[in-house]
Amino acid sequence: MRDVCWRCRRPRSVCYCALLPSLSTRTRVVLLQHPRERRVGIGTARMTHLSLPNSELHEGVVFEDDPRIAALAADPTTAVLYPGGDAHPADGAPVRSLIVVDGTWWQAKKMLALNPRLAAVRRIGVTPRAPGNYRIRKEPRPECLATVEAVASALGALEGEPARFDAMLRAFEFMVDRQIEHQATSDGPRRRRRAQAAPPLSPLRPYLADPAKVVLVDGGANAGWPAAAGAAEPRTELVHVVACRASGERFEAFLRPRRPLGESVAHQLEVPEARLRDGEDAGAAVARLRAFVGHGGVLATWGAFTVDLLAQEGLGRAPFLDLRDLCARHLRRRTGGIANGARALQAGEPAPRGSGRCGRTVGWLEVVLARLLELAGEDAASGRQEGLAGSD
Repeated sequence: MRDVCWRCRRPRSVCYCALLPSLSTRTRVVLLQHPRERRVGIGTARMTHLSLPNSELHEGVVFEDDPRIAALAADPTTAVLYPGGDAHPADGAPVRSLIVVDGTWWQAKKMLALNPRLAAVRRIGVTPRAPGNYRIRKEPRPECLATVEAVASALGALEGEPARFDAMLRAFEFMVDRQIEHQATSDGPRRRRRAQAAPPLSPLRPYLADPAKVVLVDGGANAGWPAAAGAAEPRTELVHVVACRASGERFEAFLRPRRPLGESVAHQLEVPEARLRDGEDAGAAVARLRAFVGHGGVLATWGAFTVDLLAQEGLGRAPFLDLRDLCARHLRRRTGGIANGARALQAGEPAPRGSGRCGRTVGWLEVVLARLLELAGEDAASGRQEGLAGSD
């Protein structure tokens, strides 16, 4: 029987309690966890609860007869953190209590449908400052985050201290790292290990002779707004994109928002709001980008966030190079943000390749790709030498 930590309920070997902060908040966080999610070892609701003394954790599906939840739902200073069709930015009207529905996308949606009181409470959403790091679970949409990421982002906006709540993510990052390491070294069935057999940088080998085929790209989003009036599903729209090639060619476009521009979007993307509002038509911008990528070009990004945005705008979802994943596989650990990844690879310092955060990210992508290609070339040369030695 495994030795399990009574507090975080994880095996002692992967206990994350030492990394948990204790953060005081003005906002009362009330987590409503779907029962199936409680049995998921890599869930983050309990992690969130343990980090916030001013929080509650309730398990269930239907809360209509729960007096505590009924009282919260009747309070006009309560909000539900949920990316629904009528969600508004988290930095809007005052919120004293924040209800967080914890479950998969479809579990959370069903829980709201089964709880009319909750469904009637005003909803707030968050615009991700960066793509989510929940790489051990598949999220259905770019704007979807792990519960701990979403709560940290919402509290940062509600209480005006985004950086303070980043401390909540240390335990989360540790958990993701350990899970990936376990998957990489597991002695499980061969069908699960087959993908680990290839050298970690082998996807880069086709581009060693012609790196200019790789188009480095990063996109910024106006997230969390409805697709249409009354629609139940949220929509994230691309509003800024920067790209470049190893040959030095550059591309940049500002796309005119088709929905209300989030109050903090321009600030988070580090570009003037006027540039976004006066941007070009989305279809024209995507057509220009498609021509820039050209036939046979492959996108390279840090995570899948930008690729999902571009696919949503009509570029298509072709195979792409996830440099974040390749970096983690080579280093055998997750590095966090792209700047940390570049430094862990000893890739050098970049130059911005466009405006704002996207331009800076593409600069980092450029030095990361150059370093990974160098390492992939060394791996390929080493493999050839081993083959020659084995033929003697």
